[in-house]
Amino acid sequence: MSPRSRSSGDPQSPPDEIIGIFDDMLRHARELLAVRSPLDAELIVSEIQGAWWGQRVPDGDVDRVVGEALAEHAGQAATPAALALLTGMAYLGTARQAVKAERAALELMEHGVARPGWADRVGMVTPEECFVSRDVYGDQDSVVCVYSYAGEDRHALVVLVDHNRSGMVRDAWVSSRVDTLLDHCRQEGRTNPLVRFERLDPRDARAMLEHALDRTDATVKPPVTDTFAAYHAFLRARVRALPPGGRRPVTPVHGGDSRATLAARFLASDEAEELSDRSAAGRCVDRIIEYGCEHDLGRPLRVSPVKCEMFLLDWLPRKVLLSPAEQEAMPHVLAAWVRWAGRRSGLPDEGIRAALDAVWDATGKFTEAYRDPSAFGLDPGLVRRLLPDGELDALPRRAFALPFLSGEHYLPGRGRIDLAMLDPADPADRRIMLEFEHPGADEDHLAAHERLAVRLWHGDPPQLWETAQALLDAGFERHEILHRLIEVLARCGDDPRALRAALGTLRHERPPM
Repeated sequence: MSPRSRSSGDPQSPPDEIIGIFDDMLRHARELLAVRSPLDAELIVSEIQGAWWGQRVPDGDVDRVVGEALAEHAGQAATPAALALLTGMAYLGTARQAVKAERAALELMEHGVARPGWADRVGMVTPEECFVSRDVYGDQDSVVCVYSYAGEDRHALVVLVDHNRSGMVRDAWVSSRVDTLLDHCRQEGRTNPLVRFERLDPRDARAMLEHALDRTDATVKPPVTDTFAAYHAFLRARVRALPPGGRRPVTPVHGGDSRATLAARFLASDEAEELSDRSAAGRCVDRIIEYGCEHDLGRPLRVSPVKCEMFLLDWLPRKVLLSPAEQEAMPHVLAAWVRWAGRRSGLPDEGIRAALDAVWDATGKFTEAYRDPSAFGLDPGLVRRLLPDGELDALPRRAFALPFLSGEHYLPGRGRIDLAMLDPADPADRRIMLEFEHPGADEDHLAAHERLAVRLWHGDPPQLWETAQALLDAGFERHEILHRLIEVLARCGDDPRALRAALGTLRHERPPM
């Protein structure tokens, strides 16, 4: 009989489809019985745990809902493969998973289940040295951390930190050919003028990687490689094995200059002298600086080929409403900015040339990628009313919040009002629009709709519009969605954490059949 038994009527038992997945994982865990190296065992366990990494569940944290339940299921299975999996989870799991896994493993051992040969060495690693390979643009860091088990099974963990993606980890992998890897990195650092390879204090490596991994874990659907999930648990454990006490590198910023001062200095520079439309150039450089300050860790002066491409082909088309003059001027202004900012930040000539090549290569694609809303049949005047700040991605949520922007409305004492003449960004005009949509509503009802409209207008919090879209996709009517969101706002008050949790639950609701 198993050390534990599960009652089929237990309300806490995972559903049958989850049990089937757990059984598949235990079959995968049989590979643990064939390996001799603790490193190989840890990588297999990490791969199993990666099966649920990044998944979202409606009723809580996936590591708790799935990971802890797997530890309990393995304890009930009471097989050598289950004990091997629990042994690995005790080291690689979250704190709560590790506690559950260790207790279950001890119980299986007390009942005579055989331990794997590598069990005493799992997790017994010592960090030896750390290095970092950096490109001169500041696009990414490849952190190399070398470990061994008491001098044996020496291996290197390589972690890619992408500073074009908020400094998150996007990839990780392991190599047992440590000397070959380090020789290659040193050779590239000597021969490639755009790469620097240097030693990194293990304490600083831990601080950097903890921060970068937190960024990845906090991002919904992060742009990681296909293999990253399999290494996530291993990476998390290896970072914990590094000594604490380090400091993350301070992100270089623009020297304390205000955005307006940076723009003025650029426009007065030799590099900007040939820009013909000075007015459009001024508005374009404001967007370049905005992108650097708000989406590149406060580094508007940092230029690189990848950053230029992301700015022109990803961020601008999605986020910013440009006038025709600004669309025409933007690539030329960006090229002038690359020359000016590259020179100020000390970028080598080779780096500046490569960034300029990227700008010109992307210019044709930018013309195709950038789509003015008027190209989709939207009235330009209507778009300008909804986007006075030029934030293009705000258009759908603001149109959802305030759909009645034309027609006439009669107000006692004021007569007929043309809604097309009102400014939805103005609180008084917005109130008239809401009165038109809800004729005869009392003050409390209007005030609740107004609070929701203001939040949707500003995207505060972003999960509010995400939830509205999910409910639209599920088949709810707009007015019903508004009232469900209003109820959540009233219930959660000023508690942002409670609001996010309530919206996460609401997002999974479905209309009655």
